[in-house]
Amino acid sequence: MRENSVKNLINVYGAGLAGCEAAWQAAQRGVSVRLFEMKPQKYTPAHHTPGFAELVCSNSLRSDCVSNGVGLLKEEMRRMGSLIMNAADATRVPAGSALAVDRKLFSNYITERVRSHPNIEIVETEVDCVAEDTVTVIATGPLTSEPMADYIERVLGCGGLHFFDAAAPIVDAASINMEIAFFASRYDKGDADYINCPMTKEQYDAFYEALISAEEAELKEFDRESQKAPRVFEGCMPVEVMARRGYDTLRYGPLKPVGLIDPRVGKEFYAVVQLRKENTAGTMFNLVGFQTHLTFPEQRRVFRMIPGLENAEFLRYGIMHRNTYLNSPGILSETYSMLARPDVFFAGQMTGVEGYVESAGSGLLAGINAAYRVLGKEPLICPEETMLGAMAAYVSRGGIGEFAPMNANFGIVTPLGYRVKGGKSAKNEKLAERALAGIDEIALQNRV
Repeated sequence: MRENSVKNLINVYGAGLAGCEAAWQAAQRGVSVRLFEMKPQKYTPAHHTPGFAELVCSNSLRSDCVSNGVGLLKEEMRRMGSLIMNAADATRVPAGSALAVDRKLFSNYITERVRSHPNIEIVETEVDCVAEDTVTVIATGPLTSEPMADYIERVLGCGGLHFFDAAAPIVDAASINMEIAFFASRYDKGDADYINCPMTKEQYDAFYEALISAEEAELKEFDRESQKAPRVFEGCMPVEVMARRGYDTLRYGPLKPVGLIDPRVGKEFYAVVQLRKENTAGTMFNLVGFQTHLTFPEQRRVFRMIPGLENAEFLRYGIMHRNTYLNSPGILSETYSMLARPDVFFAGQMTGVEGYVESAGSGLLAGINAAYRVLGKEPLICPEETMLGAMAAYVSRGGIGEFAPMNANFGIVTPLGYRVKGGKSAKNEKLAERALAGIDEIALQNRV
């Protein structure tokens, strides 16, 4: 056990969703919190109002069904006493099965609750370092200022931060049509770990035309500026940009068919899209070389033209945007604390979670564990059967290959270990049932 800190105090840097959730959870456990926020003295390029927890991209917090990964995460957070979920439920607007909120009321609700909490002090200033003698939660977000990013990278020893996020789409392995796709490695070297989706010339022609004419997501100014710097772009080219360089560019690049033979027919194809395991359980596969700027609906439309992916369920869409985050495996633990400096916690997109709800979820666990650190209590590590625990495990250990941010999805949750009749929806309902039973027990043990 660790001795109590000199002061019954933690510092939280950043009043976004993750920072506010972390501050709230610690304060609710009787710990004094200083919440540092540079607004209104200074704004990032994405933020425009002085309120806390500002939603800058969308008013939708996505699905509210527990048979969906993020829906389960939201319900787990509700049962753990999440401030962010209380605010969302109090300010929601009609949106079918999705949870959408009035953005202004949402921010106002959180700002008022945080500012009025007797254990939270607001400090309106920019920070560029961490106090040596105080437990700290860093939740400065994907647009962390250069001085703070430099401090995190060089002084805290977090290594090369990622300043531009380029990730390929990930699909649910169970949704891949293996009557069309096949396992193989190029020239049969090594294990057949790749799933290969073969294309005829006619199929490639149709896919190529759809890809080069598909609608791209509008980039914000700070994303456009980020791409101009070699340090942040890292040479990742969107697949649609690569395709526009010439008809055969993809066939000599990520769709190269040479050496990939379907053992069922014994021949090579005109083009082949390869999918690589994203986790050791083999429940998730990413499309190799498919970093993209396309809008999410266009990704779904165009990439489902790939033979074998006609019914693909996308667990994460491809993304390319400014996103300061850690190469967290080997740096962070499952409590979101640094392995090398356990008094320093991270929360939000800096940890490698992707999305508003996921950021708040990481803040919930980071805040609880920062408080427990101060109080001398054992840390809270949620089991990987829960979405909160699965996200923390992914951040601390990663998957296969290079670490990339991840949304909440059932692909990262520990499998059931048995078959469920009724298809994917029935299976997800069982996963959710198991997760919520676990969260109820955790909430009971950690009630405030």
